Amino acid sequence: MSGPPPSTARTEDDAEVVARSLEQPELFARLYDRYAPDIHRYAARRLGDGAADDITSDTFLVAFRIRSRYDLARPNARPWLYGIAGNLIGKQRRSEVRALKALARTGQDPLAASWSESWVEDTDSRIAAQGPLAGALAALSAGDRHVLLLVAWADLGYQEVAEALDIPVGTVRSRLNRARRKVRMALGADPAFVSDAAEVA
Repeated sequence: MSGPPPSTARTEDDAEVVARSLEQPELFARLYDRYAPDIHRYAARRLGDGAADDITSDTFLVAFRIRSRYDLARPNARPWLYGIAGNLIGKQRRSEVRALKALARTGQDPLAASWSESWVEDTDSRIAAQGPLAGALAALSAGDRHVLLLVAWADLGYQEVAEALDIPVGTVRSRLNRARRKVRMALGADPAFVSDAAEVA
């Protein structure tokens, strides 16, 4: 008596999905299933829930349209998708900066409740830091802000950020170091201690 069919538990890597989707377009939905919640969460933190819906759907629409140009040597499509989402978010940069400045003035924004988690440890301080943190983020250049938020909110590593933004890893390191230094200074850190060996290594 034969048993159940062999398990198909081995998940195809993203490059395999993209390659196969060129002949079977419906397979591209697998990337959506894998990454849409993360892309949506990232876009929502930057632009709000309403815009996040559009950014997420547009990210996957653009990715689907240009999938024939995907570098199949890269098994993980996550940086590529964040890069597309980042370009779309960049087109709404004025909205993001306006929202950050409003938060800096009022301290009121439910999306920002977790912004300071990486920077401040206790809840009272976290709430108090939202306004200054938002102001510091608004003051960053678009490139520096994008690198910082891809690391802090999307949990991408330096190499993944470099792939997402199509820039050298050294540029990622310098932008991240500069952004962290500016944010820490805006939050009142002693300028003598704003650099950290791990950031410049």
